[in-house]
Formats: sequence, C-alpha cells, structure tokens
Amino acid sequence: MPSLTGYKRPYDKIDSLVSGGYLQQLRRGIYVAGAKIKTPHPELFLLANHLYGPSYVTAESALSYWGLIPEKVIRVTSVTTRKSKLFKTHLGNFYYFHIPQQGYIIGLCQVQLSNQQTVIMASPEKALCDLIVQTRGLNLRTVRQTMRFLEEDIRFDTRALRTMNEVLIADCVSHCPKSNSLLVLSKTIQSYAETMAGYV
Repeated sequence: MPSLTGYKRPYDKIDSLVSGGYLQQLRRGIYVAGAKIKTPHPELFLLANHLYGPSYVTAESALSYWGLIPEKVIRVTSVTTRKSKLFKTHLGNFYYFHIPQQGYIIGLCQVQLSNQQTVIMASPEKALCDLIVQTRGLNLRTVRQTMRFLEEDIRFDTRALRTMNEVLIADCVSHCPKSNSLLVLSKTIQSYAETMAGYV
C-alpha cells in the first residue's frame, strides 16, 4: 500500500483505519472502502479474481452472467489451481474449487464489467463443464439424464447448445476431471444440434 510507506508500523495504521470505519478487510492484505468512505465497492467478480488466485469466475456465477440460467447467484464460484477454499465476507461468500493446471487454462475470457473493471471468467462452455465437475454426486451417463440435469436441475437455456464450441468441450473432456460425464455432455450437445437441425 504505497500511501503507507512512510509509516514505521503500516499495519498498525491499517488496523486503525479498519477500526475507524475507513477500510473493511476481506482477508489479510485485501481491503475495500469502509462505511465512512462514500466509494462504491468493486464488482464481486473482480473481488473474486483478487481474493484468491490464480482464479477465474465460473459455474453458476458465469452461467448467470451469460444469461444461460435464470437464477441470480448469491455465492461467487471460481476455479483455482490451488486447494479448494471458501471465504465468507461482509460483501458475500466466495467459493473456489480446485482443477489441475491442464484443465484450468481452457476456455478463459476477459470480460469488461465497467470502464475500469475487467475480470477473468469462464466461457459459457467452460462454465458448464466446471459446474458438472464441481457438482458432487453428479455422474452423467446418458443423453436423457444430461438433458434432465440441464432443463430441470439448473434450468439451462438449451437453445444455447446449438452454438456451443464443441472443440472447447472436447478439450475439457481430455484435460478436466469427470471426463466421462463431460464426454456425455459433448454427445448431448451433438444430439441436440442434430435434432434441432431436423426442424429447420
């Protein structure tokens, strides 16, 4: 924090700013403006990128942002190459789940939320794959089961299946956990596209 370089004990000064309501601590070393400073907080997705990294926003959080599920998600879900972790803060809860490096780097986007706030987020395809990976007890075995999961469990806009990047999905099958479930997802996308093509 450059503005505190002149202090012999900068953390004492930070503690006093927190106590005085000028700063609020999210975790050690990460602070946002407190109640006495009339400054808007950063977007939650931007905070998620910085709170624990490397990480990117994914699963329900990204799918909601892309308009593919109707629910507004309260908890921000991210992927990290570090161990899984949950942060509970006064601004919200931030959950991070682990994926190996080879699967982490697939399907990432830079998304500009405002003029000064750009975040790293999963593409729609990667967000859906990540959601399947992180959902405990979910093992997709058939196209019918997968469509039921999409339509009933997460209320996914299945029209988007027609435009999904199948190469990216194939990369997830090769490099992410739950490869069998992701392979069934890939087959489901192909089956849906073929079915819809018959109506054109």
